[in-house]
Amino acid sequence: MPTPQAPVAANVAVVKHVYERFARGDAAAVLAAFAPNVEFRLAQGHPYQPSGAPWIGKDAVTQNFFMKAGPEWEGWTIHPDAIHDLADVVVVECRYTGKYKPTDKPMDVQVCHVWTLENGKVTRFHQYLDTARLQDVMRR
Repeated sequence: MPTPQAPVAANVAVVKHVYERFARGDAAAVLAAFAPNVEFRLAQGHPYQPSGAPWIGKDAVTQNFFMKAGPEWEGWTIHPDAIHDLADVVVVECRYTGKYKPTDKPMDVQVCHVWTLENGKVTRFHQYLDTARLQDVMRR
């Protein structure tokens, strides 16, 4: 007899909601899931923030990431593969695909996201990805 599946944990549901809204291009809904002083960190060596230093707050994420990346990519999609629920941390193994418009090169890169949540809001986001592959796609 099959066992009933456990309900999706609240933090996993928040992260899934963020991915769904990102796929729809709904930046406002993505940002609504973030705490006011969210720490948003791209992988060290990422062309948008080579130092890997975090951006703090929704405005910084909007200005330094969403407004820059949005117009530069065509069909940028996140494909979550495995989601690991670690209570206040959610780890997601996924891939990015799309085309970088300035070089007309396609992207298909492995990525891992680490989300930290508190009271139903994302307080920290940390991305790990193959920066060498991403740099090659974005190199003009």
